[in-house]
Amino acid sequence: MNNKKEVNAAILIIGNEILSGRTKDLNTSTISSWLNGIGIRVLEVRVVPDVEEKIISSLNELKKNFSYVFTSGGIGPTHDDITAESVSKCFDLKYEIHQNAYKILEKYYGKENFNEGRQKMVWMPSNANLILNPASGAPGFNIKNVFCLPGVPSILQSMLPELKNKLVGGNPILSKTISLKTIESEIAKSLKDVQNNNKDVDIGSYPFFRKGKIGVSIVMRSESQSKIDICNSQILNLINEKKIEIVERD
Repeated sequence: MNNKKEVNAAILIIGNEILSGRTKDLNTSTISSWLNGIGIRVLEVRVVPDVEEKIISSLNELKKNFSYVFTSGGIGPTHDDITAESVSKCFDLKYEIHQNAYKILEKYYGKENFNEGRQKMVWMPSNANLILNPASGAPGFNIKNVFCLPGVPSILQSMLPELKNKLVGGNPILSKTISLKTIESEIAKSLKDVQNNNKDVDIGSYPFFRKGKIGVSIVMRSESQSKIDICNSQILNLINEKKIEIVERD
């Protein structure tokens, strides 16, 4: 029997470009999916602008209420990249040049190309632990339970494996999906009954339109495969009773 406790997390997306709609937030799904695989459940996501006070106040709250906090954005070379300095103030740490980060980027860019803008990316809270970046050189960092990652989705994704040995997870979150040719109102009451009978399984229903078909995907999530299997069996029963077509299942 596995008695690992639940480990949770919050994600703080930082950047005016997300709030304005100029840039789509892809990092929430990337981080959440990866964390699910190592047994860390994301329970809250926030988006804040590049404003020091808002970053600090959010971090102060989140780091006290969650096992881990992951930030995305604001650690680049431009004037509005203020995440590292904000984290320093949040933890009451000196904001200074990280010597190992300096060596990494000086080698990556070469001394002649390691200009003032790029050097901004080596300023971090004192004693920060580096999160190595195999994609573009510039490392992220962590202080206690706060992990700071870049905003560029492909770079962030390449850095996630670097975190695995830094995190203690719980039981992996398992999932199963059944996609149906129906509408939500047709299955809402029956699905609610299944949920009430399966308290340890999170059941979500998500409408879709693809390949000319309107439908609903039912997603079951739990730490227990056996509980998912029981829930899945009950959902298949209601599908058969209502003679609903299954479009796809994983």
